[in-house]
Amino acid sequence: MNATVGAKLVAKYDVPGPRYTSYPTVPYWDSTPTQEQWVERVQSALRASAEHGAALYLHIPFCRALCTFCGCNTRITRSHGFIQPYTAAVLAELDIYLRQLELAQLDLGELHFGGGTPTFLTRDELEALLTGLGTRVRLRADAVASIEVDPRVTTGEQLELLAHYGFRRLSLGVQDFDTRVQEIVNRVQSEEQVRAVTEAARALGFDSVNYDLIYGLPLQTRASIEATMDAVCRLRPDRIALYGYAHVPWIKPGQRRFTESDLPEGGAKRTLYELGRERLERAGYREIGLDHFALESDGLWQALRRGTLHRNFMGYSTAFTRPLVGLGVSAIGDAGDAFAQNEKELQRYQERVARGELPLQRGHLLDAEDQVLRQHILRLMTRLETRWDDPADYTAYLQTAAQRLAEPAADGLVTLEDQTCRVTDLGRAFLRNICMAFDARLARRVPDKALFSRTV
Repeated sequence: MNATVGAKLVAKYDVPGPRYTSYPTVPYWDSTPTQEQWVERVQSALRASAEHGAALYLHIPFCRALCTFCGCNTRITRSHGFIQPYTAAVLAELDIYLRQLELAQLDLGELHFGGGTPTFLTRDELEALLTGLGTRVRLRADAVASIEVDPRVTTGEQLELLAHYGFRRLSLGVQDFDTRVQEIVNRVQSEEQVRAVTEAARALGFDSVNYDLIYGLPLQTRASIEATMDAVCRLRPDRIALYGYAHVPWIKPGQRRFTESDLPEGGAKRTLYELGRERLERAGYREIGLDHFALESDGLWQALRRGTLHRNFMGYSTAFTRPLVGLGVSAIGDAGDAFAQNEKELQRYQERVARGELPLQRGHLLDAEDQVLRQHILRLMTRLETRWDDPADYTAYLQTAAQRLAEPAADGLVTLEDQTCRVTDLGRAFLRNICMAFDARLARRVPDKALFSRTV
C-alpha cells in the first residue's frame, strides 16, 4: 500500500464496524427463537448435512489469569472446583439436544474446543469430558477436531490425550513476543514455551498448528512487531491469525489497565499489520480473507484455492459445516436460518441445564433479506468477490449496497461491473468496510452508542 494513499484511506475508512463472523451481527439480533423453533431449525439443517456432518463448538471459560486485551467470555480462577459441575452441565446440555432431536449420537464433521483456556483442565478432567463426549458424538473419518491452548499451561500429557481422541489442529495464543507488551497485557510467555508445545504437537501427529497474534496492542512498535514476526518465522506454524486489537473498555473493563495513549491507532496501527504481512509473505505465508495467513501446504490455503473456504463463529475453516451447535456458557449456534446464544453467566447457565432446558439467552431468526445478504458477506470474506445477477442472490437492498460501494470503487477498493463486486488488493485492508455496504440492518439503524471496534 502506498504510504501517502494508505494514510488518507485509513483516516477515511477507520470507523467502528463489525467483524462479520455472522450476519446479522449480534447487536442486531431482534427475533430470538423459542426452544422449539431453534430445535426445528437445527433438525432441518441436520437433514441437509448428511454429506458433511454438523459442527460442534464447546466453550470452556476458565483461565488462571486475565489477559487484559481479551474480549472473550471468561471466568478467572485457579480453583478446579468449578470444572466437574461445568463439564457435567455441558454433557447434559448435549443430552437435551439429542433427546429433542431424537438422535443417539450427533454426527460431526467439525469439533472445536475454545475458551477461555481449554487446557486449564487437567489431563484427568479433560479425559472425563472427552470420554463423555465420545459416547454422544461420532467423528466422521474426515472430521476436523481442533482446540485452543495456552502454551503456559499445556502439557505433553494433555496433547497425547487430545491426539488419542482425534484432535489434529492446535491453536496457540501467542499475541506478541515482546516482554514489555506481554507485561502490560498480562500475558507473559517465552518463545521456548511456544516452541515446546509446537514441537510436541507435531511429534504427536497434529497436522496444523496456528498462532494467534494481535497487532495494535499497547506499547507495540515497528521494532517489536518485526521481532515478533522473526520469532514466528523461526517457529514456522502452519497458520497465523493476525487480528487487530479491539479496544472496547466499555465492554471489557480489564482493558482500562492501559489508556488510548498507549495504543497505536489509525495509520500507525495499520502500519504494524503491513509490516507483519510483508514479513510473513517473505517467509512463504499467503494472506487469506481477513487477518489470516497460511503456508501453501496447509489445508486453509488449499481450501481457498478450491473455493471451499468457509467462515463461521469459530473463524475460517476448510469446509462448509452446518448446523453449528454451541455448547457451554455463551456459546453460539448457527442453523443457517437462525442463530442462538447460550446464557453468559455461569450459574444461570448451569441452573437452566439442570432444569432440562436448552439455556438459550438470545438469538435471531433470519428473514429472506438476511439470508441473501448473509451469503454476499460470506463470499466477500472467503472469496473477496460476490455477484447478484441470479434472482436467488438478489434482494432489493442490493441497489442501496451498489450505491454505497460507489465511493470505495472510486478509491480503488473494489471493482463494480454487471452486478458484481470484487475486492482489489488495495481493498483487502478495508474488507470490513466493504462488507458494511451490504449490511442493511446497520444502514437502517446506526448505533447511538459504541458497539464495535474500529475497522482498520
